[in-house]
Amino acid sequence: MKEQGGSNVRTVSIIAMVITTLAVADQYTKGLVEARLSLGESMNIIPGFFDIVYITNKGAAFGFLSGVDSVWVHRGFTAFTLVAMVALVMMYRSFPPGVRLGRVAAVMIAAGAVGNLIDRIEQGYVTDFLLVYIGKYQWPAFNLADSLISVGVVFMAYSLVFLMGQGEERETDGTEDDI
Repeated sequence: MKEQGGSNVRTVSIIAMVITTLAVADQYTKGLVEARLSLGESMNIIPGFFDIVYITNKGAAFGFLSGVDSVWVHRGFTAFTLVAMVALVMMYRSFPPGVRLGRVAAVMIAAGAVGNLIDRIEQGYVTDFLLVYIGKYQWPAFNLADSLISVGVVFMAYSLVFLMGQGEERETDGTEDDI
């Protein structure tokens, strides 16, 4: 049986590697778009449904507050992300080891937050490049980090609503931080 302290270090190391890998993948995909397209340019992938575009977003999700050019908005987004990271650690720890989907959700959201935080700190905006639409109706452009956050939120909601009561009943290998 592993010593609990060693298990915690192992778990934190794995989580840090996963978050880092996903944030690097997010940065890599944004870099590809920035290198291959000019700002505002698009490339049709699936006619009538999906394009790769190169746009920037100084605002929050879906362009909220993107028209406001203020250092305080930028600092507010940065501060919010840092507070959210603390909340995600608390959420992760609140899920019993048997509710792995909830823990995966917290890691996904954290990875997406880190990916977009890197953009905000380095550039002052987030690069978005995935555009889904049907005819004239389109979803706001997004990126891999946004996808991680969105899917993570859905997984977390599902875990909170449907799995939390079941988590204590599931068997684990006995370690507190079973991933």
